[in-house]
Amino acid sequence: MSKQPEFAPACPIPISQYPHVLMAHGGGGKLMHQLIGNMFLTAFGNPLLNTRHDSAVVEWTGKKLAFTTDSYVVRPLFFPGGDIGSMAVHGTVNDLAMSGARPVYLSAAFILEEGLPMDMLWKIVCSMRDAAQRCAVQIITGDTKVVDKGKGDGLFINTAGIGVIEHSLAIAPHSVRPGDVVLVSGDLGRHGMAIMAVREGLQFESAIESDSAPVHEIVLELLKAGIEIHCLRDLTRGGLAGALNEIAEAAAARIEIVEKSVPVREDVHAACEMLGLDPLHVACEGRFIALVAAGDAELALQIMGRHALGTGSAVIGKVAESSEPLVTLKSAIGANRILDMPSGEQLPRIC
Repeated sequence: MSKQPEFAPACPIPISQYPHVLMAHGGGGKLMHQLIGNMFLTAFGNPLLNTRHDSAVVEWTGKKLAFTTDSYVVRPLFFPGGDIGSMAVHGTVNDLAMSGARPVYLSAAFILEEGLPMDMLWKIVCSMRDAAQRCAVQIITGDTKVVDKGKGDGLFINTAGIGVIEHSLAIAPHSVRPGDVVLVSGDLGRHGMAIMAVREGLQFESAIESDSAPVHEIVLELLKAGIEIHCLRDLTRGGLAGALNEIAEAAAARIEIVEKSVPVREDVHAACEMLGLDPLHVACEGRFIALVAAGDAELALQIMGRHALGTGSAVIGKVAESSEPLVTLKSAIGANRILDMPSGEQLPRIC
């Protein structure tokens, strides 16, 4: 009998360079995108997954649905302006909103560490319940697992969400066109700095609170007004810089941003300077960017600004003619530089 050839599967990630998973592989930067592109898309790739959008858009019995999933491992579990429970609802609702969907149903899976106080878990569950009620979504299924003490950091939460798409737009990076205007829904960096202030014991004149909040109502108002939205992206891991680079790469577009137009609060800017961070790389949990047709930009800004969660909305840039995916930043002194995607994890475990 002839000898069968040995099966030697090749790993698409360069093992010699990264033989083990690093914290940076979950940070929204270059290493995470390498992991997703070279490992997961290689194994699971299909037309729906390959869009690499915040939620997948599927046709089902004549309806367009958005479907997404996310996991939350934030440390600490409670932080100024929110907690892991409310953030799990907001984050999943926001991912659905980035396809222009009206969120309807969520799942919730809890991985509990042995020894987690029951009163703390109840507080988080109640916060999650209240957030779901405010977002008009129902948590309709779930799962619970318990891991050994010291193996779970208190609590991890996974959620999945389904939303209904009631418009005909294709809101995705491939819809981006030269001339599109880039808008942001408010000031940046508060979530990441709120987490770090707690962790590092930083004291400021006023406490920095997370911007964790649902943004779907703003998006639905934009759609109701007939705004020609080409792409939406929430500014979580990787912050503004990460989101813009993701879109630029997927759309093969050049996006030009004006630094002085990007809203960052003074206390957040000071905290970032203290920690050596760039606020454009710091995660938010209640902010998004919208790339819209130039003729609709002024009305879109008015609609966003009228909403309580859109205070501080601003036009921050545009999409330029180019065949090379690139994001540039015009500085306060007028110089242009490349705004690259962060290489790894600046602030681990913030969402």
